[in-house]
Amino acid sequence: MTLAVRGSEGFSRIQEQFTVRAPAMIVTIYGDIVVPRGGVLWMGTLVEICARLGISETLVRTAVSRLVAAEQLVGERDGRRSYYRLASGARTEFAAAAALLYRPQSPAEGFLIHHAPDLSDEVARRAGLGRMGPDLYLRPNHAANVAIPGLTFRADVMKDGGLLADYASTLWNLRSFSDDYQSMIALFSPLMMAFEQGETLPPADAVSARLMLVQAYRSVLLRDPRLPADALPQDWPGAEARLLFSRLYRSLSPLADTYIGAQFEGRDGQLPAETAETVARLESLAFEESR
Repeated sequence: MTLAVRGSEGFSRIQEQFTVRAPAMIVTIYGDIVVPRGGVLWMGTLVEICARLGISETLVRTAVSRLVAAEQLVGERDGRRSYYRLASGARTEFAAAAALLYRPQSPAEGFLIHHAPDLSDEVARRAGLGRMGPDLYLRPNHAANVAIPGLTFRADVMKDGGLLADYASTLWNLRSFSDDYQSMIALFSPLMMAFEQGETLPPADAVSARLMLVQAYRSVLLRDPRLPADALPQDWPGAEARLLFSRLYRSLSPLADTYIGAQFEGRDGQLPAETAETVARLESLAFEESR
């Protein structure tokens, strides 16, 4: 017999176990809520959102100052009110992350080999490269891959493809990604189960739950090189995590978007509950589930 799971119980569990870091969460707030609704948010609304996530106003203001110094946010004033928007240099990065989160994902078409002298470890990590040797890197061939300076070659596995997963595990720390996906699944599955059983959440809590869901999934997805299926361990949880993200995001969105439209303010007044971009995100996630 399956016991009913209450939405409030699932949400409380997430609140208890999820670690909220102010800078990362503010990035998520802009990516999930603000960017598709004009890109500008009143500081008072940002403080309100973060307070519900357990982040104090002092931490919010400190994090915003650091994001401004890092040229991620730009501030503007209207009387006594402060508003923040994405800096122009951050928009491309946000768009790339949004494409991975909300648009249907396509499998990699083989691999690329890069000969890239003097490439920093940080750039290699952020680009999802696996180091094969001095100045030589491997990565899956995705259409949206960022450019890497140096020589680039296409690569395909010609024989003994069964050895690919073992080799990939020497280039990427797939176990850490797998563990993070599994942690996300364990944390958010009870809330998804509650929605499937007809439970719900207050709209304000739906906003918080969706932000934590996006943050948890985003933190793994942007590090995952998204290897072809035959390069992954047999028990790889990436597809299960993707399905959970898509289904729970769509379940939370009607409640969350209603609250956003009623309570959140931008430069020109209330943020809209929905826009063409928010609708497109939900439609893309629904389409991906149906494939």
